[in-house]
Amino acid sequence: MFDDDDPVLARLREICLALPGADVKVSHGRPSFFTRKIFAGYGAVVKGDHHSGRYDQAVIVMPDAEEAPALRQDDRFFVPAYWGPSGWLGLDLSGEVDWDEVAELVETSFRETAPKKLIAELDAR
Repeated sequence: MFDDDDPVLARLREICLALPGADVKVSHGRPSFFTRKIFAGYGAVVKGDHHSGRYDQAVIVMPDAEEAPALRQDDRFFVPAYWGPSGWLGLDLSGEVDWDEVAELVETSFRETAPKKLIAELDAR
């Protein structure tokens, strides 16, 4: 479901694994970045469209609750199947990507899911 040599995945992997205690595993056929819990995923589908590959190059994140409504209004974001009902959003990475924005989204998602000790370690950097 993904190409390990994908340069988009390589860049996302670099961002995610730079966070304290972060690791990656393949879950349900796609890379998932986690500490104790998943904080970002690579690739997704939307309800009713499981086979198009449209969002094979996407990052799935848990946004800050206050920022989520604005992100949902942005056409680059989508509600991923399975993850969406829990508040997660996807960002399509198949076009032009603002990697600083991706890093901010990933960090926010990390802060929403990581243990306090790892968040403190991130803040100390």
